[in-house]
Formats: sequence, C-alpha cells, structure tokens
Amino acid sequence: MSDFCFFEVSKKQVLWLPPEICQKYAGSLFKRRHHSVVRDTIFALSSGHGKCGVSVIRTSGPASGDALQLLTGWKQLPPPRRVTLTSLLCPTTGELLDRGLVLWFSGPKSFTGEDCCEYHVHGGPAVVMGVLQALGTVQMLRPAEPGEFTKRAFQNGKLDLTEAEGLGDLIHAETEIQRRQALRQMSGELGQLYQKWSHRLVTALAHVEAFIDFSEDDNVEENVLTSVDSEVKNLQEELEDHLKDSRRGERLRDGLHLVLAGATNAGKSSLLNLTSQKPAAIVSPIPGTTRDVVETVLNIGGYPVIMSDTAGLRDSEDPVEKEGVRRAKERLDNADILIAVVDASKVPITRISILAHLKSLLSFPSSEGKLREVLLVLNKSDLLDPPGHAKVQELCKDPELPTACFLSCQTGQGVGDFIYILKQKLEKILSFTPLPDCSGK
Repeated sequence: MSDFCFFEVSKKQVLWLPPEICQKYAGSLFKRRHHSVVRDTIFALSSGHGKCGVSVIRTSGPASGDALQLLTGWKQLPPPRRVTLTSLLCPTTGELLDRGLVLWFSGPKSFTGEDCCEYHVHGGPAVVMGVLQALGTVQMLRPAEPGEFTKRAFQNGKLDLTEAEGLGDLIHAETEIQRRQALRQMSGELGQLYQKWSHRLVTALAHVEAFIDFSEDDNVEENVLTSVDSEVKNLQEELEDHLKDSRRGERLRDGLHLVLAGATNAGKSSLLNLTSQKPAAIVSPIPGTTRDVVETVLNIGGYPVIMSDTAGLRDSEDPVEKEGVRRAKERLDNADILIAVVDASKVPITRISILAHLKSLLSFPSSEGKLREVLLVLNKSDLLDPPGHAKVQELCKDPELPTACFLSCQTGQGVGDFIYILKQKLEKILSFTPLPDCSGK
C-alpha cells in the first residue's frame, strides 16, 4: 500500500487512492476554508423602519470598534457579548443622541465573522436618523447595501448558500408553514446534503480516473466501475426526488394559486369575501358583475395562497365581459387548485349535469401539463328545501365526482368544511419528502 494514500471523506468513510488522484481532488473533498479580507466597515438599521419601542442599528467591519469608542467616549472596548447601557454622543459635536444599549461582538465570533456592534436605541425616527448620521461621520464607515451583512457572513464561511437563502425566506415568512420551511433550510440540512452529494460524485470520479490510470498495475479492483455505476444511478434518483420537492418549495414561498370559477351568479365573489373576511370583490345579483380578476392573499392553515375571483364563464357580446372571460380562462390555465362553484339551486343536482359542468371548466389545458386539484363547491344551500338538501348531501359523497362540499355563503353554513377540505388539499400539494440521510451511514 506504499503507492497509495488515504484521506477521510467523512467521519465514517476513508478513501484509499493513488497520490496523484488524492492531490487532484483533495481540495474538493474537504470543506473549503474561508478567510476574511480587509474591507471597509458598514452600518445599517437592522430592525424595521417606522416608529417602535426599540430599533437596532448594526455595524460590521474592522472600524466597528473605533466607531463604538467615538460614539460612547470609552477608552477601551467592552467585554464581548455583554449588554451595556450607555450614552451615545455625536462624534463631531459631543451632543447627546440617546441613551441605549450596546452589544459588542469581536470577530470572528459574530454573525458576519467580523468585528460587529449593535446599538439598541429608542425607535423614534429622529433618534434612529441621528445615530445613523453620527456613524456616517466616522472614517472608514459607509451605509450597507441591501443584504450585505448576510453576504459577508456567507463570504466569511458563517453561512453557506442554502442557509443564507433560508435566512432570507425566514425574514419574509408570513405564515407558520413558511417559517418552518425557512428554519428547515437554515438548520444546515440542505447544505449537508449537497456536500454529501458532492463528496459522492467526486469520489466516483476519482475511482474512475484511478481505474483508467492504474488498472494495468492491478492495484485497483476490477469491479470498481460496477460500483461507480450503481452509486451514480442512486445519486440520480435522489436528485430527481429532490427537484420535485424544490417545486413545492417555490409554491410555498410564493403562494399557491386558487382560482374560483363557474357560471355567472354562482357565488364566487361571495365565497371570496367570506374566505378572506373582507369585501374584496363586488357582490351583486346582476350577472356579469365581476369583469376583471380579483385577487386576495390568504393564510389558510399556515399555507400562503393567492385566491382569484374570475368572471363568470359564459358567451357574451360585451367586449369588456369577453376580456374578463379570457382572463378567467388564463387564470384557470395556471391554477394549482380549481374551485368550481356551482349554484345548487339552479343546476340539476345529478352526477351527469355536474360532470358536464366540470368538463367545461377543465377543458382548458393546465400549463406545463400539471395535474390540477379540483374542489367542487355546491353553493346556496339556504335556497333548497329538505329533500334538495338530502340529495346534494348524497351527491357530495359520490366517488365519481371530485371532492365536494355543500355550503351557503349567505348563512355561512358549511364554510368550515370548505376551509378544512381546502387545507387538506394544500397539505397534499405541499407535502415534503424527508431529506436523505446525510450522516454517511
């Protein structure tokens, strides 16, 4: 074995390869070391804009300590990670700006990996502006560009790219499910998974090159290519499954598209208003009231959705209504969930009539050939007599029809069932598969 060297790919995997291969791929198999470079110091308001109790202003860079001493008058820096109450002064005039808390982080033990300081000041606009202007007078300090603190954390090896993206998603998360997904990405699971895949690919490539260069010396096992082929096929399957989940992640980040469609006066606008709990769309007994697409962003069970009310689908000579119908069909083409609203008091309550109605709605091919989820809503239950109620209730259980619910937008009866079924469909579309094991077992 004197002609071979080894190095540790992971804690549980040791790879024996010729020295030439080790030298060529060692840099790829080990985690890259990051080094900070000397650069200017940045500052910015890290908390939200507007009036609030406390605002946080942050600096990062080699001049952070100098700025802290200039604003406080201290002769030496405070102990790291210890909150200190102090007066903040203007460096040029000595005027008192505010009394607040300061928190010093000595690099590399900070978010960005550089010397950092946080100023926790009162959240009045004048106070915040005064402290920012004071920092702007300090030599080597400049306002940060959007996302620059995270960029420096990434450049200094404090975050990998997936963690940085997860942090951005967490900041913009508006629902519980979005928050969970962002934290899942920030935890480093994805980064570990991608690093594991990279190791496996590089190892497979190294084995192939070792076989090509050294097979004649009988130092490489003959079945190495069979092993590599099996490994690459397994990787391909894992990558394909992972890419399916990435589409779900995009939907969860941006919101699923729910489209209300049906004939005029079926109750689409009323259902939109009832679900969003606000008068988002105009409701009128006059057919064709809705001309344009009306959208509202909702949080349904923690899932972000964009619900669209569309014009009633019918033939019309009115050019404005015709344009509304065209836009409705366009939204149907891109719907993740089609909510087909039917006036149960007018449409014959039979399987054949309902299927014919749905067929007209589903005649528009979905984009990218994706299979749309369909939810059938039989509206206006308040206008039916008891026998009609029983007939519709029985129809909702028909296995030949899509998932259906029976409700009244006028009384609110059955709306809870509608939300529950809708949440189940959202869970089905956005369910994530577990990440492959990254431990190397």
